[in-house]
Amino acid sequence: MLQLNGIHHAAIICADYQVSKAFYTDVLGLRIVAEHYRAERDSWKLDLALADGSQIELFSFPGAPVRPSFPEAQGLRHLAFQVDDVEQSVLALHGKGIATEDIRIDPYTGKAFCFFSDPDGLPLELYEV
Repeated sequence: MLQLNGIHHAAIICADYQVSKAFYTDVLGLRIVAEHYRAERDSWKLDLALADGSQIELFSFPGAPVRPSFPEAQGLRHLAFQVDDVEQSVLALHGKGIATEDIRIDPYTGKAFCFFSDPDGLPLELYEV
């Protein structure tokens, strides 16, 4: 039987590598694990770690098309980060100039959550655990 133990990483393709690198490291506080420039693809690959060991791979590819988000398209809907306190996390984002949606309560779990976007409009979520 297949046993999946967790999510190792999520891969994100960005439009402006330096802007997205600053967002994920300086704003969200992810730790850089490795950074590689792949000359044959004119592409950067940045491995970022979250506190639980899961990772985000940030890629740049020249000419990558814009991701359709609104109206919602098929595929990955959003990337959610678990936090201890959504309200405190939202205030921290606001302090760094990041706009968020209003905090809402999940009607099925009773947990607080809030959406915001990365520099390319990728929907991100804070989910209180």
